[in-house]
Amino acid sequence: MHIDLDRHSGITLSEQIRTSIADRIQSGLLQEGEKLPSVRKLSTLLDVSLMTVFHAYELLEQEGLIDRIQGKGTFTLGKSKGSKHRPSQNDSEKPSLDWQNAVVDYLPRAQYWRMMQTPLLDVAKLSMAALHSSLIPTEWISKQFFQYAQLDSTLLTEYGPVQGDSKLRGAVLPYFREKSIAVSPNEIMILNGSQQGIDLVASTFVGPGDCVVLEEPAYPCTIDVLRKRGATVYTIPIDEEGMQVDRLAALCDTRPPKLIYTNPTYQNPTGTVMSARRRVQLLELAQSYNAIILEDDATSDLYFGTKPPPPPIKSMDRHGHVIYLKGISKFISPGCRIGFLIADGTFITRLVSSKGISDLGSPLITQKAILPFFTSNQLQKHLPVLREKLKERRDLVLQILNRMAPKSVQWTKPEGGLNIWLSLPPTMNADDLHTFALKEGISFLPGHVCFPTQQQYHHLRLSFSYLDMHSLERSLITLCRLLQDFTSSDRHSQRMMPM
Repeated sequence: MHIDLDRHSGITLSEQIRTSIADRIQSGLLQEGEKLPSVRKLSTLLDVSLMTVFHAYELLEQEGLIDRIQGKGTFTLGKSKGSKHRPSQNDSEKPSLDWQNAVVDYLPRAQYWRMMQTPLLDVAKLSMAALHSSLIPTEWISKQFFQYAQLDSTLLTEYGPVQGDSKLRGAVLPYFREKSIAVSPNEIMILNGSQQGIDLVASTFVGPGDCVVLEEPAYPCTIDVLRKRGATVYTIPIDEEGMQVDRLAALCDTRPPKLIYTNPTYQNPTGTVMSARRRVQLLELAQSYNAIILEDDATSDLYFGTKPPPPPIKSMDRHGHVIYLKGISKFISPGCRIGFLIADGTFITRLVSSKGISDLGSPLITQKAILPFFTSNQLQKHLPVLREKLKERRDLVLQILNRMAPKSVQWTKPEGGLNIWLSLPPTMNADDLHTFALKEGISFLPGHVCFPTQQQYHHLRLSFSYLDMHSLERSLITLCRLLQDFTSSDRHSQRMMPM
């Protein structure tokens, strides 16, 4: 287990150690019952005082993530807090793999992997921010796959350009012009989904100790990537106008960031939209401190009213500060794994080089299958229908919550996107609720995975796009019943919560 400590970050060393170990436990990288280093050994490895490690372990124990057993050591408790695992006789009969614990890895957390490990075969996935199969034009896409494979067999036998198919890069120009982004094909790179873009930007520009800023709460997979790079992560809360840029400005005075990540439109997980005013302020701030803005635009096409959201920050960028990511998984096809990255100057050259090292280029057949969306009127036909169907699902969820959810529970009312953010009373733990929900055949995203530093456990994300209408209604009714029971039960409200 490798732990990067930044001794100049302003975050205490005990808190940094606690966060690193907690991330690994909650991701499943440290499994239940694994023995942690002793206080003395970890203090020696990290070159910190015994009290620093002791306090970190104390915090982890308060959270119910570890169990310290007198005379035996410190053991992880995994996600199910309070399970008090003890090494059993059966454990000792298995061949020992303890030697692997001495092999250092550089994976501080992997929350998406953990989410996908949950057995969800017969579970209604309110956790999945993706489209139901009926909302995806699968027949049309399948037809494009077949036609292109028949017409040009080289799509299956040859590598494509690292930067992506030139015809597709040219075909998307009108689409980006509608978003007020003036771009040339040479400034566009085609990705294996926008998540690859986050990873490429981080691996190209972020190193150990670099200061990066995330909005809070944040998209969990971005946190995973930046933690893996050893970055020092600072968070800026969001409100109804998005990231609180005035608080970011105060941070910049003491810790100028190298990278600022934002998901400004129908933010994942909260559904918030950053105001046009703050978009301007954020760009001006980045220009003042020579910072990079990584703008992740996954769902701006999925607005529910007649008026689209404010234009991307990239549309105002004249000096190359914004790297813009646009995935199509949320409105065309997750299975095709196509995304676009737009950058200027040497940034695009460096990022294309990084992609070449990473994967040698994206599959050509999927790029060709998507191409007709941008060369015909198919996208113009598809998006209005999709928006209407997603709005219908969102309205259903809001109606059920308004009718059946406890008064002590609050939630957002997004004007687009795929998610609704719920907040329980602060004394309650959404992880515990999730355990009960799984038994009822329902999953959601516990909100603590969306907090990079001081985790909050009383939030959860509901995605309304993945289920059909009948399953969505049934699942929400069941969840509201669980919420009523959960919030009225003394035994839940009296549980000790992380500080």
